[in-house]
Amino acid sequence: MKLSNLRRKVDQLDDQLVRLLEQRSGIAGEIGRQKRDSGQPVFAPAREAELLRRLTAKLQGKMEAESLKAIYREILATGRQSQGGTRVAYLGPEASYCHQAARERFGVGTDLVPCPTMAEIFSAVDRGEVEAGVVPIENSTEGAVGATQEALITSQVTICGEIYLPIRHALLSKTKSGPIRVLYSHPQALAQCRHWLAMHLGETKLVEVASTAEGARRASVEKGAAALASPWAAQIYRLQVRQRDVQDRPGNCTRFYLLGHEGARATGKDKTSLLFTLPHRAGALHKALGVLAAKGLNLLKVESRPAPGKPWEYVFFVDVRGHVDRVDFRRALLQLEKQTQDLRILGSYPEER
Repeated sequence: MKLSNLRRKVDQLDDQLVRLLEQRSGIAGEIGRQKRDSGQPVFAPAREAELLRRLTAKLQGKMEAESLKAIYREILATGRQSQGGTRVAYLGPEASYCHQAARERFGVGTDLVPCPTMAEIFSAVDRGEVEAGVVPIENSTEGAVGATQEALITSQVTICGEIYLPIRHALLSKTKSGPIRVLYSHPQALAQCRHWLAMHLGETKLVEVASTAEGARRASVEKGAAALASPWAAQIYRLQVRQRDVQDRPGNCTRFYLLGHEGARATGKDKTSLLFTLPHRAGALHKALGVLAAKGLNLLKVESRPAPGKPWEYVFFVDVRGHVDRVDFRRALLQLEKQTQDLRILGSYPEER
């Protein structure tokens, strides 16, 4: 077929897409009206997860699944806008990895709100100033993010989703060469690049800041300063990329929690996050986890963190495959409650991996 004919076909398909997208937007607006009348939130994470899974399953090999997801994230963002919009808090400033995760999950058409600390993200969700929040919970190299775990202990927000973001650090500064006096970055980023830094910047002063983007911002205004941040941050803060991929391990990835006011309904591929403390008796943890094993529930993660204000006591964070709405899961929780103290369901949500 001639090029001109192929282009004519593409034009015809584009015309159809515009008409269909307008129809979709109109229906989304009516859905928004009904949600408002019934007091339902605009953001429905389980519904969106189900939609993306259903649509990617329909692909016949002529398009990558991630490409289709990227297109539909913007379509969904437009749909939420027609329903009144969604405000999402993230750890700022602009161009942090948390910002990147929020943008990839919600689309650029969403009102993304930067917060200076993790605690303020939780507070913004708690107070209803935003519909959702995005916070890092663990990194494949350095493990758990303590500030997020600490906030989960005291906050009443619900985990309603998760996001996985590949992390590729770059060395950024105002110039392509020249001495680096001080290097700014988030503690996790510095730890993920410790061997590279020891080899290449062993004499440079390392300064921890609240986010990688804050490090980039400081590097943009200080002579002789540099930052470890994303290449995107270099564009936002007009910095030069001196070296890409300085993380010590390939495949470096961070998992983020999506915080909201209501839990996500079951999709058939879900994960539940729990929090509890244990009595001081022999085998307490073994008995607690044994309840999950006895019910055939797959334990995905278990971690502990010192309990706030209680020296040498610990809070346990557990991820289990399944949804709290399942009958077998509820029965397991009733048994688990007898073996633990302060058991809380942090949230059930669609599993992304």
